[in-house]
Amino acid sequence: MDGRESYNITATSKGALLKSVQVLAPSELVVADIPEPAEDSQVLVRPQQVGVCGTDVKVFTGAIPVAYPRVMGHEMVGEILTVPDGSHLHPGMRVLLDPALACGHCHLCRAKRPNLCINAGLMGRELDGVFAEYVRAPADALLPVPESISDKAAGVLQVLGTCIHAQRAVSVFPGQVAAVLGLGVAGQLMVQLLRERGVRVVGITRSQWKLDLAARQGAEVVVTPDRAESVLAELTDGRGPDLVVEAVGKEQTLAQAIELAAVGGEILVFGTLTGGNQGLPYYLLYLKELTIYNPRAALIDDYARGIELAAAGRLDLEPIVSHQLTLDDAGEAFELVHDPASMKVIMKVG
Repeated sequence: MDGRESYNITATSKGALLKSVQVLAPSELVVADIPEPAEDSQVLVRPQQVGVCGTDVKVFTGAIPVAYPRVMGHEMVGEILTVPDGSHLHPGMRVLLDPALACGHCHLCRAKRPNLCINAGLMGRELDGVFAEYVRAPADALLPVPESISDKAAGVLQVLGTCIHAQRAVSVFPGQVAAVLGLGVAGQLMVQLLRERGVRVVGITRSQWKLDLAARQGAEVVVTPDRAESVLAELTDGRGPDLVVEAVGKEQTLAQAIELAAVGGEILVFGTLTGGNQGLPYYLLYLKELTIYNPRAALIDDYARGIELAAAGRLDLEPIVSHQLTLDDAGEAFELVHDPASMKVIMKVG
């Protein structure tokens, strides 16, 4: 596993209760029984499939501290079992969960920016998450998912919402050129969303199969990082791209984004940078008068827009899912998140 610690997982399910995937301590993962959620005023949902992402891995390793034991996970599409009286939802409905927790009364919540709530939380981090057979959630955190969206495609909707939220910040228009640095799950979605906006997209990564996928999903040109500058210069008459999306989360790729961007251009930092030691080309930030956006999470309307685009057939989400496992395969699922040959990893529940 290239020096990474093995994900040891223990099955302790006794069959009488509900199966869940929990982290008991840093790097200690277990499939264990939990009681059925107590009845309350929330909606009871049976998860059908859940997604594994980098945040989950950080919770597992202890890089993001949590109270133990913690049921993991925040990406879920499931079926409603019961609803409170008067709800606009109904049993049998397939729904997507907005997993963010917001207080509703801080200055940012009042400004309709609950994704930045100063008391914010996330299911699977501050509260038990969705890697379980039953989950309770507030009705206003659930969005119907039409049957026209396949189960496989639905497994990408939560990430899609965060990409849509990120792109709301930038002001690109048809005919402009954008470069996407990094063609993992988010990078592939960024390519499609920019193409949907009429932007000419250049996809950049070292992986040939990811370059090929981006080309199939709408990138006008795909190129390795060492050739990006010359290819973009040729495509833009030497100006550089109007927008660069950093979808890796490394200081090195942010530095390259700054170097590639056109004078007066924009940079969308989608990858989560947590530090580095090489430094950035700060003078270029000044010289080019660049605008840098650091979007965070998503709003419920962003998830709704993603569902709308997917249901209309304007995005191709299925090829982004590389592996479909089960909760019992959680150990393997966590390993695959780091595998360069994988893309989106989802687990079926039940």
